[in-house]
Amino acid sequence: ERHDYQLFLAINDIDHTRTKAYSPQTNGICERFHQTVLNEFYRVVFRKKLYRDLETLQTDLDEYMEEYNIRRTHQGKRCKGRTPMETFIEGKQLYNEKNLEHKMAA
Repeated sequence: ERHDYQLFLAINDIDHTRTKAYSPQTNGICERFHQTVLNEFYRVVFRKKLYRDLETLQTDLDEYMEEYNIRRTHQGKRCKGRTPMETFIEGKQLYNEKNLEHKMAA
């Protein structure tokens, strides 16, 4: 009995890890992201628009997330002027290269 999420992770060769609850060192990035979405999306759109259904809100959130992850560059320790998607793709490539080197050495 596997959950659909676990099946998705297995099919796509994704390792799922969890962060320690209430630990700013491990959970800070997630907390900062939630704060950003609250300040830049929810607080803005709820002043401008009256949502009559959850689907419309989800559509607007999806559009914001696409802008945030794919088109908008970010500054800071990890992105350094790249989009989060560019950072993710580069990190995945580096991981695959190192993982391949590790497997070849073993």
